[in-house]
Amino acid sequence: MTRPSPPSPLWRDQRFLLLFSARVVSVLGNGFARVALAFAVLALPGASAGRLSLVLACQALPQLVFVLVGGVIADRMSRSRLMVLADVLGTLAYAGLAVMVLSGHAPLAGMCLLAVAAGTATALFAPAMDGLVPLLVPTERLQQANGVLRMGTNTSLLLGLALSGVTVAFVGAGWALALNAASFAVSAALTARLPVAARPRGKTSGWTELREGWREFASRQWLWVVVAQSAVVVAALNADVGVLGPLMADRHLGGARAWSVVVAAQAVGTIGGAGLAARVRVRRPLLVAVLCMFPAAVPIALLSARAPVWMIAAAMFTAGVAGDVFGVLWATTVQREIPEHLLSRVSSYDWFGSLTLAPLGLLVAGPVAAAVGIGPALAGCSALVVLATAGALLSPQVRTLRSPAVRVSADSLEGTGS
Repeated sequence: MTRPSPPSPLWRDQRFLLLFSARVVSVLGNGFARVALAFAVLALPGASAGRLSLVLACQALPQLVFVLVGGVIADRMSRSRLMVLADVLGTLAYAGLAVMVLSGHAPLAGMCLLAVAAGTATALFAPAMDGLVPLLVPTERLQQANGVLRMGTNTSLLLGLALSGVTVAFVGAGWALALNAASFAVSAALTARLPVAARPRGKTSGWTELREGWREFASRQWLWVVVAQSAVVVAALNADVGVLGPLMADRHLGGARAWSVVVAAQAVGTIGGAGLAARVRVRRPLLVAVLCMFPAAVPIALLSARAPVWMIAAAMFTAGVAGDVFGVLWATTVQREIPEHLLSRVSSYDWFGSLTLAPLGLLVAGPVAAAVGIGPALAGCSALVVLATAGALLSPQVRTLRSPAVRVSADSLEGTGS
């Protein structure tokens, strides 16, 4: 009996390779921007925690407002073309921010407007990206593809974060933002070469398609429960990474270089987590995914206690490993369980729900830190992560949903027994 030949490596698929390359380049630039934008605002005359919160909230709010629109558009047109348009918008937004910072003329209103444009680009890009992967990769290889994509982007993010502190310290935040703009332009050029056919235009209205996506989303308890958990967790993590962490680093840990070490440690962890998630086979992927959110609370608690940088970095590494196992298992479960023609719309509700509290978290982080102190504010964020994750485990579907391979095996055994 002839054994079936093993599937060809993902690297031999030109479409997957183009997507992988585009994401790696784009995320490299985002690694610079993650540190540069915060310290660019803090370096402005009259800088304060409140101003930093406002700029970052302006970036986060459009991701919430426009992501549902992005999901509908992605299910009505070529997803790769929409990703190109989003990358072009990101290029213009970060180029504008770079020019403002480098010129020394960076009014708060202008920075907020360009932050809105950057957030809008993300809102259009994310649902299209989530819906594109199943069009390029067979269902049985989705987990591997998601893991490989995350390994590549996480490695790229690590490189960007490792270089960002040095870049900001020696040549300024403006040049780091300029590098991010260039990365978006390269990503757009690579994504434009993806040979993905345009989708047939639907005969129904956008509102009707939006309602169809909502029905699909609301009908699955496991889906909306984990999204509700993510809303709280993302708000707490954004407040930590976007505002409270940089403030603590700036005042007590040694500034941008120390904070770069902390976030780079998380990025190293995500590389290992993505590699592990690409290979691991679990019977109950959602249960494992949700449990992987508990470690995210530990580095926040250590920050609140002003622990040594090495200890915070070690905890961030562990949280990075666990967080990417969550990410791969979650993305693969959604892609497997949701019909392809509805995937971007359901993904947009996932993004919308997960980001619902993110702008509020960023907006109040600065004022709360000013009122009660940075340490107590961080401790509150850590507690929110633990409570939200424990709450998600109360859902029976989260605890019991099994992978397709396990379900098929169980069905086969039942058929044999009958």
